[in-house]
Amino acid sequence: MASRLPKSLSPADGGARLAQLIGAADRIVVFTGAGVSTDCGIPDFRSPGGQWSNNMPISFQDFVASADARREAWRRKFAMQPFFDAATATTVHESPAHAAIRALNDTGRVSAIITQNIDNLHQASGIPAERVIELHGNGSYATCLDCSERHELDDIRRAFEETGDPPACSACGGIVKTATVSFGQPMPRAQMRRALGETLASDLFIALGSSLVVMPAAELPAIAKQNGAALVIVNNEATGLDALADLAIRGDIGETFACWMQSRADRGANI
Repeated sequence: MASRLPKSLSPADGGARLAQLIGAADRIVVFTGAGVSTDCGIPDFRSPGGQWSNNMPISFQDFVASADARREAWRRKFAMQPFFDAATATTVHESPAHAAIRALNDTGRVSAIITQNIDNLHQASGIPAERVIELHGNGSYATCLDCSERHELDDIRRAFEETGDPPACSACGGIVKTATVSFGQPMPRAQMRRALGETLASDLFIALGSSLVVMPAAELPAIAKQNGAALVIVNNEATGLDALADLAIRGDIGETFACWMQSRADRGANI
């Protein structure tokens, strides 16, 4: 049977239609995946040849049960940290995708940015932290699993490099972990509730750089569409929800939004 997937538009062809949808919207939710961050040098861990192809992720259960697992998790974290540090610098100065999202946010119509990313790059680009909903946590700091005390990575790294021991909480002695969601760790309920509420309240839901396969987060675009919102998907590859979308653009996020911004400038309108 022939596929019912509609022909995806190029950024140039889709930009004008995107401008129309944004112009008609009052409450926009932006949903971002790994494709928003890869241009900044952050590896896509799930892709073939990615970090998880070479190193099996350490489950939450193993992290809690084994000091050796915690030690290895922290070793990997600090081995990857230069990528995140460089990406933060890139985002502030050069990232077209993050600049586009910031420009969209500046219209005053974006109620939330829901992200699967843990890299803190939306905040680094100038998005207010309270507008960002991090479904998988944030890798720029750590917390105690027992008392939730926040711990800064620089302090942990200095101690880890001196002793080789995984960190313990300075407040209660509990296990300290990056503030991210690991395999087997429950999703953050408050963040999921907030994400669902924003999704249901939106009249335009824009999914950027996500394969839309990681559940339960990937259900949100479909929920928005079923609740009456227009759905836009921008990704380099096809997704399983393209057929549901009002607009599916196959291509670069920065290029797509450059076309939107050009259309906005040409019209001289608040779109």
